[in-house]
Amino acid sequence: MASGKLTRDEFERVVSEALESLPKRFADLVQNVVIAVEDEPTDDDLESFEDGAGADSELLGIYRGVPLTERTHDAPLLPDEIAVFRGPINRVTRSRQQALEEIRETVIHELGHYFGLDDDEMPH
Repeated sequence: MASGKLTRDEFERVVSEALESLPKRFADLVQNVVIAVEDEPTDDDLESFEDGAGADSELLGIYRGVPLTERTHDAPLLPDEIAVFRGPINRVTRSRQQALEEIRETVIHELGHYFGLDDDEMPH
């Protein structure tokens, strides 16, 4: 992997490794959440992101769903989704190890949103 860019298959393997590396007590709390690999964020994703980021920032992942703290007992819910974006992560990392760390950090950050945390409540 001389270029440092992960193919889709490699990227999906790294996402799996990142998920497997989560602490068990944390992973056990995550239910009905799909982790999806997408090449690039959608325009809607970017619009929601640009409110809190600089123009040169890359959107590495996004949480799409209803945070646990905002759910009602009778609301039917589709699975929540965390999308991890291959293009931006490939652009900000230089090695497989960096990509693994960035994907793991991104997944944990987006799971923070699933648990109802705002960006300013999470460690950076």
